[in-house]
Amino acid sequence: MTLIVDRPGPGTSRPYRFPQVVRRTVAGGQVVAAHLPGQNLAVALLLLDAGAEREPTGKEGLGAVLAKALEEGTAQRDATAYALAIEALGTELVTGLDWDSFQVSVQVPVDRLAAAVELLAEAVRTPKLDPEDVRRVRDDEATALRMDWANPGPRADAALRADLFGAENRWGRPMYGDPDSVAALDVEDVTVFHSEWFIRPGTLVVAGDLDRIDLDALGAVAFAGTGGGPVERGGPIAVTPRDRRRIILVDRPGSVQSTLRLGHPAPHRAHPDHVPMTLAGTVLGGAFTSRLNHLIREVRGYTYGIRGDFGTSRRFGRFAVSSGVQTAVTAPALVEAVGEITRTQETGVTEDELAVARSWRAGQLSVELQSPRAIAAALTTLVVHDLPDDYHARLRESLLAAEVEQVSAAAATHLRPGSLTLVVEGDATLIRDELAATGLGDIVDQTG
Repeated sequence: MTLIVDRPGPGTSRPYRFPQVVRRTVAGGQVVAAHLPGQNLAVALLLLDAGAEREPTGKEGLGAVLAKALEEGTAQRDATAYALAIEALGTELVTGLDWDSFQVSVQVPVDRLAAAVELLAEAVRTPKLDPEDVRRVRDDEATALRMDWANPGPRADAALRADLFGAENRWGRPMYGDPDSVAALDVEDVTVFHSEWFIRPGTLVVAGDLDRIDLDALGAVAFAGTGGGPVERGGPIAVTPRDRRRIILVDRPGSVQSTLRLGHPAPHRAHPDHVPMTLAGTVLGGAFTSRLNHLIREVRGYTYGIRGDFGTSRRFGRFAVSSGVQTAVTAPALVEAVGEITRTQETGVTEDELAVARSWRAGQLSVELQSPRAIAAALTTLVVHDLPDDYHARLRESLLAAEVEQVSAAAATHLRPGSLTLVVEGDATLIRDELAATGLGDIVDQTG
């Protein structure tokens, strides 16, 4: 007996409207806010140009250690007193780090926002950074990384990044560092990084009912005692794609599966092709209904799931595919994945596939951008990538208006199957010969 079920078509995207954006200069810093009338919760987020890219090469993990150290007390209060003060407001200090920025935020009822911003600024501008606390936080972070790196994946990710961008560059190394780089940090590394990047004003992002919020007062608190001139942000990083594929084999003796990471450089976040490029990535590997997942999971049965899409930051980007497959099907899974990427680059997308991708991406906006914290995160995108204030207001229409020819052209331009680096982390003794037989590229062995 055969059961045949037709896949349902995409539904109609729900209405979506991004709130009004307000900008002003206060006390040497910038305030960027979104007006959420009647909203009783508010978010304040301090955005600093202190992302992982600012860490010196060889000192990877500084931002992550400093993020944890901010919770260890300030010049005014010890860790217990600070924790009690922030908990009394019904909130917590939330830190975030990416390649482009360091973020610290609080979410509270509107009438407590001023007091919460005072505590946020206290932690960011005047952390205690007691040497004993810093060393303990560093050791905890290094231990956590060692545990993470014992699993499949992190070594493959690091090998791919190093091959694409060069291990001699900060952006060619893991964003959070590795166990060795973090363990080697000393107290002075952390205090110097703080003095260089955390005393600059930055941008205060606010999402809430602006009729009940004094933005000038919040900015004065957030930027008090700060200084420093403008920071050179740098332009897009030029990365020359490889002229041929290569396979990096990361040996994991005894492994019963192979971890796959395929990738090549791609444009930065503010590139004009971002929307069609994103939709092309969605059709190829960015959704459960994607071509890669359908072929490798549903048709071949090689994996529980495979994903591929474009990841972008302010100065660089990459296309990457990730999956895990049983050792016995490592080579055929790799061949099928490269073949599907090649097909998409050569033939583009179909109207039916694009209709699903457009509807899904546009429909996500009304779901994802409902809370003050989500709106604040969207505002940080405007600041970090120098996007216009109406970017999010126009994004839904840009997604829905994308045409097959436009998205197919983006796939043809920005997918580079002939330049892929194919990282395979698995038992080299079992898979090396089969990988060589695929003819996908020369093999580089990596045992460390």
